[in-house]
Amino acid sequence: MAGESGMFMVHQTVGSVLCCKCGIPMQPNAANMCVKCLRSEVDITEGLQKHVIIMHCPECDSYLQPPKTWIKAQLESKELLTFCVKRLKNLNRVRLVNAEFIWTEPHSKRIKVKLRVQKEVLHGAILEQPYIVEYVIQDHMCESCTRIQANPDQWVASVQLRQHVSHRRTFFYLEQLILKHDAAVRAIKIKQMDQGIDFFFANRSHGVKFVEFLGKVAPIKSRHDKQLVSHDPKSNNYNYKYTFSVEICPICREDLICLPPKVAGSLGNFGPLVICTKISNSIALLDPLTLRHCFLDADQYWRTSFKSLLSSRQLVEYIVLDVEMISREVNVSGSKYALADAQVARVSDFGKNDTIFSIKTHLGHILSPGDYALGYDLYGANSNDIELDKYKGLVLPDVILIKKSYEERRMRKRGKPRSWKLKSLNMEVDESATNKGRSEQEKMNSEYEEFLKDLEEYPDMRFNISLYRNKEYQPSEMASVTDGENDVPSVPLEELLADLDLSDDEDFEEDGMRE
Repeated sequence: MAGESGMFMVHQTVGSVLCCKCGIPMQPNAANMCVKCLRSEVDITEGLQKHVIIMHCPECDSYLQPPKTWIKAQLESKELLTFCVKRLKNLNRVRLVNAEFIWTEPHSKRIKVKLRVQKEVLHGAILEQPYIVEYVIQDHMCESCTRIQANPDQWVASVQLRQHVSHRRTFFYLEQLILKHDAAVRAIKIKQMDQGIDFFFANRSHGVKFVEFLGKVAPIKSRHDKQLVSHDPKSNNYNYKYTFSVEICPICREDLICLPPKVAGSLGNFGPLVICTKISNSIALLDPLTLRHCFLDADQYWRTSFKSLLSSRQLVEYIVLDVEMISREVNVSGSKYALADAQVARVSDFGKNDTIFSIKTHLGHILSPGDYALGYDLYGANSNDIELDKYKGLVLPDVILIKKSYEERRMRKRGKPRSWKLKSLNMEVDESATNKGRSEQEKMNSEYEEFLKDLEEYPDMRFNISLYRNKEYQPSEMASVTDGENDVPSVPLEELLADLDLSDDEDFEEDGMRE
């Protein structure tokens, strides 16, 4: 403003004085000394630790926070930097400005951290000075790892996870959820059993925490028991082994269910023939004839438990002959459905008879004449369900379609690797399960392949798990055009994660990943 009005302004300059020690010009400060002379007179890092010894467990890669706490941290991580700074004594004498790692050889058993601190010195002058702290790593196994090394079978708590169904697809999905959330990171051993998985922990609290995690991702019921191992009458100490029995509800995705009359009445005459569309900590049910839906939590289910009328292993392939829309596409709990009248025929009947079924389906938005679909054949099924017999005069539909089938298009891609892969838990296999022969292993492989197909078809299943890029996959633009791969559901590349491998052991990576 003064310059625009033509007024004369005096330029402000900062005065300088001579250092009282070396005599060089400098900006004035409270000590009247330059920075070099001030540092030669005062060392603000005096009395601060320059060398620290830390304990490191090589088995679980954790560090000891005295007196008994072990903290898990990777090299040059923010958790390790926080741990190193907290181990320094008398650091409250100065003000910490910055802390960073200085690179050292991984096998040198040394960690160097560069700290920059500030402190008020002579007559209120503030001096900032960097210094380096060297941490010497000494290997010392933690209590749990010592117990495991001494006796690998010495566990304190075990969680027996079971589901009484004829397939293992639920456990394949639970395995990915456990890996995603590191829920079994405290398990000392994981064992695959005939109808489930056993988890062993060195502490009861770890088992309790794992059971709580299972209750958040699946409708379960659990009970626990304990067995006395030893007792010291002098100190009155008791040692127990704790066992948690966890049962997952036998209802799975795509199952056809006949609701008991009591449950159907409590839900407002819902059903009674419904489809399970999603399993989390609650069960999502859909009436395929009316598009009504509801949710049952674990308490509601176990209060009046029921089983499925038909499961996904009994699906029959149909070909769609005609589709006529009844209603517009609607959004039901995050999934899209549309009612339609359709005419279908069993694929197995081609060349044998001309049986055609006129049905109502909730898949009208994705089905077109000539498509294939999987459904339940109630026309030829022999069901001995007790709940179904309670409904007098109930007219069953001939067919209930469950999902669109892409098997014919997948046949063209058979033998080609997927663009993604999954990690797997390091599980021991029960010897009694391996003695069942080759057919059992082939059955498990086919079930795992069905699980991978479900991940490709249902985006909501991929939401809570981690999928990794497959390095062996090489996309071919010509093949995608000629084979019609775009018509088959697949996982978008933007949903895939890069596999971070910090070790040089390639065999470990191959064992821990499944395609």
